[in-house]
Amino acid sequence: MYKKVLALITVLLMAVAVFAGCGGGADKASSGQQGEDKSQEAEKTKVAFIYVGPAGDAGWSYAHDLGRKYLEENVSGIEVTPPLESVPEGADAEQVIENLVQKGNKIIFATSFGYMDAMEKVAKKHPDVTFLHCSGYKVLDNMGTYFGRIYQPRYLSGIVAGKTTKSNTIGYVAAFPIPEVVRGINAFTLGVRSVNPDAKVKVVWTNTWYDPAKEKDAAKSLLEQGADVVAQHQDTPGPMQAAEEAGKFGVSYNSDMRQFAPKAVLTGPVWNWGPYYAETVQAILDGTWKSEQYWGPIGDGIVDLAPYGDMVTDDVKALVDAKEREIVDGTWDVFTGPIKDNTGKERVAAGAKLTDQEMLEMLWFVEGVDGIIPQE
Repeated sequence: MYKKVLALITVLLMAVAVFAGCGGGADKASSGQQGEDKSQEAEKTKVAFIYVGPAGDAGWSYAHDLGRKYLEENVSGIEVTPPLESVPEGADAEQVIENLVQKGNKIIFATSFGYMDAMEKVAKKHPDVTFLHCSGYKVLDNMGTYFGRIYQPRYLSGIVAGKTTKSNTIGYVAAFPIPEVVRGINAFTLGVRSVNPDAKVKVVWTNTWYDPAKEKDAAKSLLEQGADVVAQHQDTPGPMQAAEEAGKFGVSYNSDMRQFAPKAVLTGPVWNWGPYYAETVQAILDGTWKSEQYWGPIGDGIVDLAPYGDMVTDDVKALVDAKEREIVDGTWDVFTGPIKDNTGKERVAAGAKLTDQEMLEMLWFVEGVDGIIPQE
């Protein structure tokens, strides 16, 4: 009897040992899996964005924020840091960018022209980090620039404005007197006058990117001067709202702003940053990215026209479509001569075309613009 009990105890102890061994193995496997998960989490590449305005501005920063969200949804192996909003441009931005580096971000996008010099300084100190600057021109081995040829849809939106105006006075609420903004005004005006050579584009400067009240007031001043269509290079829908309140029309910018002024907005140039952000970050992760100055055309999809308002007729849409096809297939582009400036001087000869560098340095107005470019 004793031997049977002893045998039974022995069997039970062996069973316990087996199960304990299995349990221990499971614990180790679980522990190993957790360690692997933590390792994978640690290996994610951190990506950061700096915005010049609030993400909810309905304009420039909002369009970039849509691109950021697209990136998060379409690229794996990354961790996107919450974007820094309303970061002042200039020297103060250097510390902001440096702080992002110190927090482990390996890819940093700065989304406004005024961050360029600050980003360049930080990039020189951190060759292991990739920096991307929007709308600038300075590059390093680890710092590239990116932008889109927004002047192309601006020209197309000018066609719509030129066919819509009855007073032949079109207002333009402009941000800062820099080549990017001047180029946009010129492209828009060339579009207007391609279908309505009697029309003038009157410019008012706000020296703001995001100031809803000031930008709306600027539009009101243009409406009071006889404008019946108002265009803008601003980040808020204020000018469009002013146009609607006056019973007039508007050409918006950055994003589809019809929700803010559905009776006024004809269309407007828009940005589609998502695919660019996704492709660029993936290339960096793959080790195939090289510094460049990317300036994407309408054919790349980075720039486009917003959907038309109900007031835009089919014949106007057909005019726009025909000209867009010429741009996409490369048979024509916006700054093709002959082009005179608003003093009557020939700037581009017949058959000639401005180079990218000439467009990037543009600080003169085309014929048909009523305004001046303030000098520093």
